[in-house]
Amino acid sequence: MRKLLLATAATLIAASDAAYSQDATMSFFVTSVGSGKGADLGGLKGADAHCASLAEAAGVTGKSWAAYLSTSDTDARDRIGKGPWVNAKGVKIADDVASLHSDANGITKQTALNEKGEVVNGRGDTPNRHDILTGSKPDGTKIADQTCGDWTMSGAEGAAMMGHHDRTGLDDSAAAKSWNSSHASRGGCSQEALRGTGGDGLFYCFATN
Repeated sequence: MRKLLLATAATLIAASDAAYSQDATMSFFVTSVGSGKGADLGGLKGADAHCASLAEAAGVTGKSWAAYLSTSDTDARDRIGKGPWVNAKGVKIADDVASLHSDANGITKQTALNEKGEVVNGRGDTPNRHDILTGSKPDGTKIADQTCGDWTMSGAEGAAMMGHHDRTGLDDSAAAKSWNSSHASRGGCSQEALRGTGGDGLFYCFATN
């Protein structure tokens, strides 16, 4: 019995180490929570800090994180490093920036996990949280006037371009299936406005190193 217990303990420890090792490779996730202030993320600096805080809370340290967000003078695609990127389960999302912005990327509801390795609610779930803030065109470049004041607005004014992490929408159009450029927010940049179209102020985070 004692040998069996020791063997079981050793197996659990090995499994735990393997899980930690896998988690430590995470270089892409959807935020489990937003700022709580709609699209006011404290600008790019605040958004990047939010990514880092969530990753560190999940046990992933030693990485530099950038939010996948465009602004009036910055393209999201230029912020996120060179890749490759993998999720919390070790599943590859893309090899590089070019493949991330092509049909070859691996972003789906099952792979666009949060930093805890959990599936994020999508279309058909309650509540739907599939609208992900990006401020970007499909190629990852900025869209004028769709960044909620460069991520500093949380009222009835402004708009933010958003993508669908679950790659589904109201129809089969390319926009509805786009992970980074589906439609703009309606009713402003507040938490209520973002929730009204199926979002929660979430965004993508990528490790730049």
